[in-house]
Amino acid sequence: MKNRQPWPKHRGKAQKPEAKAAPRGREPVFHRPAGDVVVIYGFHAVREALRAKRRDLLALSATETAAARLEAEAAEAGLKPRIVAPEDLDRRLGPDAVHQGVLLEARPLPPMTIEDIAAKGGLVLMLDQITDPHNVGAILRTAAAFAVDALITTERHAPALSGVLAKAASGGLELVPIVEVVNLARALDDLGDFGYLRVGLDSEAPVSLTEAPLTRPLALVLGAEGKGLRRLSREKCDVLAKLDMPGAIKSLNVSNACAVALALVHTKLKGGA
Repeated sequence: MKNRQPWPKHRGKAQKPEAKAAPRGREPVFHRPAGDVVVIYGFHAVREALRAKRRDLLALSATETAAARLEAEAAEAGLKPRIVAPEDLDRRLGPDAVHQGVLLEARPLPPMTIEDIAAKGGLVLMLDQITDPHNVGAILRTAAAFAVDALITTERHAPALSGVLAKAASGGLELVPIVEVVNLARALDDLGDFGYLRVGLDSEAPVSLTEAPLTRPLALVLGAEGKGLRRLSREKCDVLAKLDMPGAIKSLNVSNACAVALALVHTKLKGGA
């Protein structure tokens, strides 16, 4: 007969380890179902979303310090912050997310069309398959600084309008109207019909942006880093222009190139050049 292991002295139900009590006055992060809910984090991004009131706001989770800083904006938006620990936000967003102690759950921004923005007759940005959320966020921040009327991007081959992008935009996501289109070439045709001058930024262009004749309304088209503008996008542009680079490096990160280009365009249009 095989030797059997002795029965344990205590044959009752196994005792579960005692759960650690949550810090007093703090609640876990409220998880909403996936779907048409976006997550925005970072102090400036959340504060601008609360102020702008362009989207339906669902829930605000914040540390005690962040909640105190956002007290006025949260009250105006009709939200009562759920006080959480920084670790709660780390678990929800991941250890690399720089959340600054605040997370907002909200509905996506309301959709817009070319017709919605064309009447402004000013300046729009078009992104030709720029997929890095950091770059798109930085572009939105710059667009807000230069009072760009709208940003046009494709539904596919583009980052989600939340999370990392919203953090990088530092509030610009709420300030710059965004139009998502199925086909960028068709959108360029539509802008042409509305009288927009379509200017593609291209490092191999024959003319510099400072020399190109610019008029309102104007659409500035930016290509993906490394790939640049796609062939059809280039063909749909009225002007292809490059940035003058006197140094050894002849190209910039797309978000930096956007900032330089917008500064030049703003100066030329303001001066009527």
